[in-house]
Amino acid sequence: MAIYRGSGGSGDATNDASISAVTALTIRAEDAAEASSSSASAAASSASAAAGSEAGVAADAAAAASSASAASTSATNAATSATTSSTQATNAANSATAAATSATNAATSATEAASSATDAQTAQTAAETAETNAATSASNASTSASNAATSASTATTQATNASNSATAAATSATNAGTSETNAASSASAASTSATNAANSATAAAASAVTAASYIPDNTGHAGEFLTTDGSVNSWAAVDALPDQTGNSGKYLTTDGTDPSWAVLNTDGNTTTKALYEMANAISVDYTITSGNNAMSAGPITINSGISVTIPSGSRWAIV
Repeated sequence: MAIYRGSGGSGDATNDASISAVTALTIRAEDAAEASSSSASAAASSASAAAGSEAGVAADAAAAASSASAASTSATNAATSATTSSTQATNAANSATAAATSATNAATSATEAASSATDAQTAQTAAETAETNAATSASNASTSASNAATSASTATTQATNASNSATAAATSATNAGTSETNAASSASAASTSATNAANSATAAAASAVTAASYIPDNTGHAGEFLTTDGSVNSWAAVDALPDQTGNSGKYLTTDGTDPSWAVLNTDGNTTTKALYEMANAISVDYTITSGNNAMSAGPITINSGISVTIPSGSRWAIV
């Protein structure tokens, strides 16, 4: 801890303790010197007393000599102590100076450290600001990149649309050219058709006139048909069918002059061809009419799943 020492400033506890010890030794040396001086004075007084008293001269002389010797030794010791104290005081002063220098250097270092700390804080603040600015710049760059990508995509789409539009325009131009050619062809064909129609109309009119010249007068010829003998056209009466009443199931026949109805013989039992033929396999179901018999020339095969039904009282003979 720092100890205030007046105008000399403050020092540390170790240096102050050393200075206090040196000061105490110096005081003790000074006290010893004063004691030696007092002993010397006492010795001088004793010598004077011895000189004044012959009886105690010898004893006093001896005592004085001893006192003088002791005083000399004390003085020598005091001088040695004073020298030691002076050396220690010098060393203490040097230590104090060194301590003061160290304190000054420490204060300077503290000041520099404080400045460095301030500079570091400023640098840190600047770094944080730069980091914030960098983050903002990065965000702006990312946004710009995203916008650029969007713009590029939009540009690509627009380029594709433009290309498609150009292709469509080229196709439309081609189609227009084709349509124009077709229109010209159609116009030419229409003109040709109109000419042909006019020709056809003229021909039709002429044909109508010609046809009219071939058709005899219609008056009084209702129900008749148009006929010709190879040279002249004329109307002729249609030979009417004989009366159909009561002739259901009959067929129309003629003797070469008059038509008539005749009965179709579906139950004939004779033939002019000498043979009757029949299939040798029955492929559809067959039922003999009730009350009738049937005959077949064999062998006869009845196909799978097919049946021939013979009513009660009827017979089927295979010969």
